[in-house]
Amino acid sequence: MSAAPLFSTAAPVHHVAERITAARSVLILSHVNPDADTLGSALALGLALDARGTSVEVAFDEPAVPESLAALPGQHLVTRDPSRTADLVVCVDVASSGRLGGLVDILETARDSIVIDHHASNLGFGRLNWIDPHAEATVVMIAALLDELGCPLTTEIATDLYAGLATDTVNFRFASPAGHRLAARLLEAGVVADEVLRPISDTHPFGWLTMLGTVLTAAVLDPAGARGLGQVVVRIPLETAAGLRREELDAVIDIVRTSAEAEVAVVAKQTDDDVWQVSLRSHGALDVAEVAVRCGGGGHPRAAGYTFVGSGAALTAQLDSAWNVPLT
Repeated sequence: MSAAPLFSTAAPVHHVAERITAARSVLILSHVNPDADTLGSALALGLALDARGTSVEVAFDEPAVPESLAALPGQHLVTRDPSRTADLVVCVDVASSGRLGGLVDILETARDSIVIDHHASNLGFGRLNWIDPHAEATVVMIAALLDELGCPLTTEIATDLYAGLATDTVNFRFASPAGHRLAARLLEAGVVADEVLRPISDTHPFGWLTMLGTVLTAAVLDPAGARGLGQVVVRIPLETAAGLRREELDAVIDIVRTSAEAEVAVVAKQTDDDVWQVSLRSHGALDVAEVAVRCGGGGHPRAAGYTFVGSGAALTAQLDSAWNVPLT
């Protein structure tokens, strides 16, 4: 079992660099249902360490890399059978140990572990925790770490970083000046933005349009929801999602959140009998992460999520109850 954290959640980047430099073998873990930030962070760090001669593996608890992320450089580092004897386990963009799924036992028995994350809800579950809620994406932190390590910014590494930065800032809508400066560095390193982002966010099968028509027709707008600021809820049942990739289902929230009458958008994707993955989005007036934490999840003020077990009606009731608790 890993010991208690050795540093605060604000551990300086040089402490992280020192621990990584000392490790001869590193296992980098991403969260379940990996997105571009967690996988881009893992692959970028993995490629950099591999070039330094470190033995590196990247793993997550899913059958395969999502199709939309399969073109990201560094796929050869991904394994379905990760080593359990690595000198160091690094979790990237993982808000809680539960987000590791079936790989959580590797963390619990690791010789040493580091958590690198930008979720404010992350309480720090590694021996060393570097958590920066002010970073727009975990890839921003990875870029700083690579600078600290003196790793060159190759086109392949830059591509992985760009994918996470662009998607977690909603195509730079919420990027800071520093985020835009990092994007410029990545483009100067050889990134071709359209080639990176098209398979991630701009490519869907025709069946996606049919699914959209079905679920959007059934959307429910509650003007009194979300503490009176309005909430729109969409549920995607198993039969409606049949044949579609998880990426297609994840993209629905970006359409639902455009509703002018609702401060908060909610999309609940059924993944099994009475099991739902719930995504929350806010325009900024409310902190959806606080509600997600009350429901067993976490995330950011504008984007959060959690898993719910129960009926669709019970899901809505739990969400309404969570909003009724005064926000801090």
